Amino acid sequence: MDEYTLYNSIKNWAEEDRPREKLMQIGKKRLTNAELLAIIIGSGSRNESAVQLAQRILNSVNNDVNELSTLTYNDLMNNFKGIGEAKAINIVASLELGNRRKTTQEEKPIVSSPNQAYNVLFSDLTDLEYECFWLLLLSNSQRLIKKVCISEGGWSESSVDLKKVFKSALENNSPKIILAHNHPSGNITPSQSDKVLTERISNAGKILSIQVLDHVIFGNNGDFFSFAENGLI
Repeated sequence: MDEYTLYNSIKNWAEEDRPREKLMQIGKKRLTNAELLAIIIGSGSRNESAVQLAQRILNSVNNDVNELSTLTYNDLMNNFKGIGEAKAINIVASLELGNRRKTTQEEKPIVSSPNQAYNVLFSDLTDLEYECFWLLLLSNSQRLIKKVCISEGGWSESSVDLKKVFKSALENNSPKIILAHNHPSGNITPSQSDKVLTERISNAGKILSIQVLDHVIFGNNGDFFSFAENGLI
């Protein structure tokens, strides 16, 4: 019995077993590598389903997606019957997009100290003649998701919109945030307004299960003040 004897078109499969339908019904995380690759391939041949073709390709690289991503479209066309130019290009393009996502993720740092927060926002908050207020949106592991400018041109504890602060966090699925702003005067000592604002945001965050890890004040000469390091948060 050869590898094609057990061929059964995906169209004849139960709906809950078809890769596309499974992805829609139970989500992408529940699909196997072969099923995901089959969706990219789109269709099999007269003798082989897309899933069988995908599994044959994956078997050739020991089911290692990183190794699969090193194959060129010529490799795929020349080594796998059923893979033409269009399917090969789809596979290569999809894997490259995944590689770029991985690279982007790796470039986003873990922010676990005031010094790291300072480094992330250094170019945004130093040498300014006016005040700016920024957020660092972090994941549970404190990897940077995004940095967001909330206000610029001067602010007080009443001028920073808490709705804008937490809207940014909620929209980016950020459970942890760091506050930051600069003092153009160079004096990094927190004002009473700084303390009141920090407390307001921290208390509001507790209601929304969003943790305010720190508030960092930037000076002019590489110095900064951390609320967390000084026991103020």
